[in-house]
Amino acid sequence: MRISFDLSDADLKHFRSVMRDVRARCKNKNEAEIVEAAKDLLEEIKSASAPDFVTERVSRLHELIEMLEDEDWALGGKDRERVVNGLAYFAEPEDMIHDKVPVLGYLDDAIMIELVVIELQHEIDAYDDFIAFRQTREERFGREEDPKIREEWVVSRRKALHQRMRRRRSRRRDKRGSSGRGPTALF
Repeated sequence: MRISFDLSDADLKHFRSVMRDVRARCKNKNEAEIVEAAKDLLEEIKSASAPDFVTERVSRLHELIEMLEDEDWALGGKDRERVVNGLAYFAEPEDMIHDKVPVLGYLDDAIMIELVVIELQHEIDAYDDFIAFRQTREERFGREEDPKIREEWVVSRRKALHQRMRRRRSRRRDKRGSSGRGPTALF
């Protein structure tokens, strides 16, 4: 069975407001606390036997966490802040629908994951390309490649993908208008 729904501009405005409120409440939490809380949510959902529509989306949270923890990817500055901001909602124990509500408890989390993934699409695409490149490189040259050579290609590929990610994000912001707050912008 497939159920879908459209979020209106008013609905998206509500989710943006919720995200701003959550980020404000998480202001005193550091990145490690936010990441740990998101990991806890992943484990909670896994052990709760959540509905498939939730578990399918939650795997994307895992990818965002990996993006922050991957030393080769070395995401920093405002780019890193964007991903941490995306995870902030999942660090807040009191979200829109209490997670203990059977079947629907994680519905708000699933919706917010979808919105965060849309907002961070360029970051996710760049990271996926980096992972694929690294895997291909390791398959071709082995994991024991000369560390100096490995560092050169990691830095080069990372730099190119970070630049591409920023360019694409900038183009999307330009399409939304000078405010940068189009219908899907969360943060």
